[in-house]
Amino acid sequence: MTTPLKIRVRDLKKSFGEKVVLDGINLDLPAGESFVIIGGSGTGKSVLIKCLLGLVKPDAGSIKVNGQEIVGLSYTAQQEALDKFGMLFQGGALFDSMTVWENVAFALTQGHGMSEVEAKEIAMEKLRAVNLDESTATVYPAELSGGMQKRVALARAIAFNPEVIFFDEPTTGLDPIVSGTINQLIIDSVRRIGASALTITHDMASLRKIADRVGLLYHGKLMWVGTVQEMDATDNPYVVQFIQGLPTGPFTTG
Repeated sequence: MTTPLKIRVRDLKKSFGEKVVLDGINLDLPAGESFVIIGGSGTGKSVLIKCLLGLVKPDAGSIKVNGQEIVGLSYTAQQEALDKFGMLFQGGALFDSMTVWENVAFALTQGHGMSEVEAKEIAMEKLRAVNLDESTATVYPAELSGGMQKRVALARAIAFNPEVIFFDEPTTGLDPIVSGTINQLIIDSVRRIGASALTITHDMASLRKIADRVGLLYHGKLMWVGTVQEMDATDNPYVVQFIQGLPTGPFTTG
């Protein structure tokens, strides 16, 4: 039996002026899969996610969410189709003027019209799920360490049990121990709610921990896709240079 696709992308293109960023992206994200996109800085990873989230309008191509085409929809209809998507931003993107629990509950109260009492109850549950105790709920983000802020951002991303969660460099700026904790929390959280995950990262340790499949983005295309085991075994020169961090190779010569 074929696993249904949460996201199906075909021939997605996006340019900014003369700069071609996405040049025919094809991507399948099945239900329950963790897909990780790697690639150098400026290769279009964030632009791809913004297209999938409806924040950037592609120039051409197709994006289907649960079988529904979202390219060309009105903004309102597009956001309704994307209603069950969660996002963990690179810097956390927490609201400084809100307490931790208010940050976690934000999408529940503002986007889903939930009462504050009910939303707070769910926020507390999600904070416990990322190993934060109740004393954390009433403080402000600035009072927390970087690792704790990432946990709060993760709790917010999973607050409404999304079908798909996007992770933008989830371990950037964190030490290896905290990064390992965040990776494990991502795995546990995704499994707990049965979500699909799409992550962009430069962190190879994080990739090896969370990925079911990997895609290498280069020159606007996903030029290689495979499992972590296939990634380690491939002789593709672009993949080899990237995962080994080699100073010379096709990335540096072309």
